[in-house]
Amino acid sequence: LSEPSTVLACNLRNGAVPGEPVKKDENSRRGNWGNQIEFVLTSVGYAVGLGNVWRFPYLCYRNGGGAFMFPYFIMLVFCGIPLFFLELSFGQFTSLGCLGVWKVSPMFKGVGYGMMVVSTYIGIYYNVVICIAFYYFFMSMTNLLPWTYCNNPWNTPDCAGVVGTPRANATFANVSAVVSGVTEIVSRTKRTSPSEEYWRNYVLNVSDGIGDFGEVRLPILGCLAVSWVVVFLCLIRGVKSSGKVVYFTATFPYVVLTILFIRGITLEGAVSGIKYYLTPQWEKILDAKVWGDAASQIFYSLGCAWGGLITMASYNKFHNNCFRDSIIISVTNCGTSVYAGFVIFSILGFMANHLGVDVSEVADHGPGLAFVAYPEALTLLPISPLWSLLFFFMLILLGLGTQFCLLETLVTAVVDEIGTDWIIKNKTYVTLGVAVIGFLLGVPLTTRAGIYWLLLMDNYAASFSLVVISCIMCICIMYVYGHKKYFKDVEMMLGFPPPVFFRICWRFVSPFIITFILIFTVIQYKPITYNDYVYPSWSLVIGFVMALSSVICIPIYALFKIAVSEGSTFLERLKNSVKPDPDWGPALQEHRKGRYATTGPESVEVCPLKEDLKDEGKEKLKEKEDEIGLTIPGSNGSTLNPSPSA
Repeated sequence: LSEPSTVLACNLRNGAVPGEPVKKDENSRRGNWGNQIEFVLTSVGYAVGLGNVWRFPYLCYRNGGGAFMFPYFIMLVFCGIPLFFLELSFGQFTSLGCLGVWKVSPMFKGVGYGMMVVSTYIGIYYNVVICIAFYYFFMSMTNLLPWTYCNNPWNTPDCAGVVGTPRANATFANVSAVVSGVTEIVSRTKRTSPSEEYWRNYVLNVSDGIGDFGEVRLPILGCLAVSWVVVFLCLIRGVKSSGKVVYFTATFPYVVLTILFIRGITLEGAVSGIKYYLTPQWEKILDAKVWGDAASQIFYSLGCAWGGLITMASYNKFHNNCFRDSIIISVTNCGTSVYAGFVIFSILGFMANHLGVDVSEVADHGPGLAFVAYPEALTLLPISPLWSLLFFFMLILLGLGTQFCLLETLVTAVVDEIGTDWIIKNKTYVTLGVAVIGFLLGVPLTTRAGIYWLLLMDNYAASFSLVVISCIMCICIMYVYGHKKYFKDVEMMLGFPPPVFFRICWRFVSPFIITFILIFTVIQYKPITYNDYVYPSWSLVIGFVMALSSVICIPIYALFKIAVSEGSTFLERLKNSVKPDPDWGPALQEHRKGRYATTGPESVEVCPLKEDLKDEGKEKLKEKEDEIGLTIPGSNGSTLNPSPSA
């Protein structure tokens, strides 16, 4: 190769600069993303989930409309982006998952186990929500959406549809619903919508309480199997396969959102819905609850402390600019939430205008928005099955993007922990095993009591425990390991130290905000309810046990590590248990420089410096001359020094 082409070839390999040791694949044993677009899209798919569509818009209008945006973006800048950057840099520096990274201070490895527990809980119930979206998607493949009218066997006399009741089926509904359906809808006296009765009485066939499991809903069970099969197939080759899938799953939801947005704003009443969503109520800025909701939404929406960010970043090349990525992904996530609010409230405004009621009468959040309010609004549109297909397909893709990372987090943790060549080579079997276990654990959520357990897990399994985990992680990295050492690690990796703003946030501001979220969560705690159903005390105990099961891993493992550490006294063992493991640091030998340098580096290919290439020809000639001048032993023990003429 010529000099320019050689330099170019070296520069193209993994983004390395000339003169730096590189390999064709920086971490050929563990694997890397095919390119950085795959990582960014995967992280966007992970962070942008169902909550962006069904939780943020509701929080926004409830907490002062446009005024809520102010504390929301303040929390994004001072807590969301710094924590996101911290977790990405943490995983990328060591190229290890949520368990392996705690070589930084082995006593805190329980934090990694806590992340695994949280990801397990979320992965179980999240896929159940996805499977219900699958069910609605399949049921939308019809000329008439099944939740349009009140003339079905599962409907009650209290049902009143927004598009009226067919005359032929007038005997099924009460007379007032047929003759003056709109009047009854406006008064909302005992009114239940067809979509709500379809959701409660047909899809879920909800039982009387959380202890009454009843039978398994076979259609939902079948969709759950479909959902897990899709997740497994997309992860069958780890990040190599999921990195290709996200080109579609992470981008197409924005196409659907845009289609629904354009359709929504063309409807009568859409403007009133958007005004209701955005009109600022500045007096609420002084309400601590508004700030608490903003901080909580940022924290939970970005997926901090789940272990997924660390895992996804661990497959990056060592010198990837994760600082840039953290800003791009965080801003994209929050921008999506705001955009989704326009999509949701334009349709709800149209529905409220059609019914002659206030937007607050039709606004909802959570499953109530995704599977009741919005589907009901879609029945008012021409070609409603088409819009329903698009909406639920978008929900499926949003859910799958998060589910990919949840499953990969667990699989990576197991593979990294065992670490043998066999387990790495057969990672697909680990993925299959985790998927099968996840499916089996999700079966109880497909029973008639499934919705009660799903909401219980959502409210307790991934609530304050995430805040505790994130707070301890900040303390460990910044104060136990040491902020100065970590800043140098980041500089070694990125080529520049973390900006001063992020150093201050990591050490002081973000931990303070996390503590505020924890206190706010405790103060604002109210026992969970579902519509008019009040959960019994024993079920709340189970909820708290699930919440504590992830946090309790931290002190249990810490005590274990102290007990097995070297030292004659408790203080000596404590000191040794928090010392970084000898293997802590960059995964590849060519990146272990400075205090991470070790003797006997592995043989790696080195891209020559530009000036070295100029002497390449001379060096090759010299090597040939040296070879010619070698002493060759003769058969009789004498030495032969052949000359060129020989």
